[in-house]
Parts: sequence; C-alpha cells; structure tokens
Amino acid sequence: MSRSGQRAGAPVWEPVPWTPDGSLLVESFAMPSRWRFGTHVHPWHQLAWAAEGVLTVETGEGLWVLPPVRALWIPAGVPHATAAHRASVMRSPYLRPDACPVRWSAPTVVSVPPLLRELIVHLAGPGPTGDARGRAEAVLCDLVEPVDAGPLLLPLPSDGRARGVAEALLDDPSDGRTLDAWGRVAGASGRTLARLFLAETGMSFGRWRTQARLRAALRLLAEGLPVATVAGRVGYETPSAFVAVFRRAFGVSPARYFTPTR
Repeated sequence: MSRSGQRAGAPVWEPVPWTPDGSLLVESFAMPSRWRFGTHVHPWHQLAWAAEGVLTVETGEGLWVLPPVRALWIPAGVPHATAAHRASVMRSPYLRPDACPVRWSAPTVVSVPPLLRELIVHLAGPGPTGDARGRAEAVLCDLVEPVDAGPLLLPLPSDGRARGVAEALLDDPSDGRTLDAWGRVAGASGRTLARLFLAETGMSFGRWRTQARLRAALRLLAEGLPVATVAGRVGYETPSAFVAVFRRAFGVSPARYFTPTR
C-alpha cells in the first residue's frame, strides 16, 4: 500500500513532503484493481498520469478515463477522487503554484507523448539535481499542452426507482431495455422514469445511457480490446454505430483517442 492509498471512506490525502527548494515532485503509487483515493484537495497542481493501467479521475465537472497516453491537469484547490479500474501505477508530478508557468484554472486533459512520459520517469528518480533539475522541470511544463477532451457527465438520480435502473445499466451497459420495460422492473411507468432522469440528472434517459456506455467503453478500449468487441459489450449492434457515437462525444475515433497527439 502506498502511504496515501485508501479504500473508499478511509482518511484522505497526506501532504506531499516538499524539499526546501523543490518546485516539482513526482510521486508514484501502485494501485490495485478497484483502488481509490477518496475525494480530497491539495494546495499544489497535479498531473494525474497512469504509467501503467487506466485511471479515472472525478471532479465536480465530471469523470475522466485516462489511459497512459493521456493525463489530467488538476489545478490546486480542485476537489477530486482518483481510482484504478484495474491494477495500475499512477506517477504524478506535483507542482508548486507559485513556481509553475501553467495557469489553467479548470481540470484539463493533456496528451502524453513519449518525451513527456520519459521526462516524468526521469524526474521521479534520484536525479537530476540543481540547475539540471530546474531545466528538466521547465521542459516538462513546456510539454504540457491541452487536448480537446471533456469529461463524461454521469450523475446518478436520487429517486430509488430511477437510481436502481441507473445502477443496473452501470453494471451492464449493453442492456437495451426500453424505459417501459425498465418500469415494469422498477415499479414505475416509463413516463415517470423519463421525468425522473431528466429532473435529477439533467439528461434524458437516452443521453444518460449513452454516457454510461461511453464510460464503460473507454475502460475496455484502454485495456486493449478491439473496437468491435467493445461495441458489442456496451450495447451497440455494429462497430460503425459505436464509432459514430464515440466520435460525436470526443471529436475523434477510438483509435485516435488512445494515440498521443505528437
């Protein structure tokens, strides 16, 4: 267990131990499957990156699924929770705001090309020191560039009937039952369930189910499953239908999403 590791409900994050003259520190955390750092806040910026496996990061703005080719810039003061869908290694640079040229005020996805990846690994080790370290830290900040990838919004309804439907779909996003069919299970009419989803999540039932399918798909794709297999597992009849929905949501195809931009 890492010193900051926890199951849901455990005490939250311990402070990062800065060296007296440090402006950037890289920490590594081995995260077993289903491991979670509960919601916490810290006074430094973080670049959450999965050196191995897949991370999910959740803030008030939504949820991000991060394979090793993408990372999330989390500004200081933003509450967030981080979890591993399967066994993963999070290797995160933490940066002092007063010494950091990056000024983003909201969580921002960045691409992790090979140079940035190797630089993070380099700075995680015992060297460099002094001026050489300062130069390496400056290059890291120069390499942090945003990509167009917003979060997945997936709020759960509070009404027990609608929440039961939502949780069932999270367990099996391929379930294609209509709202009327779900209503017979939940004890409410399809019209009532439609009203509850819209009122309590801000989304229609159809949009909410699409978001749930995309979240599941991102995790499966990050594990290396073929697009055709993922499409079937999350409820799409054809790979082309899945790719079209994915492209509308993220602006790129599944293959491009998991490829560094440079």
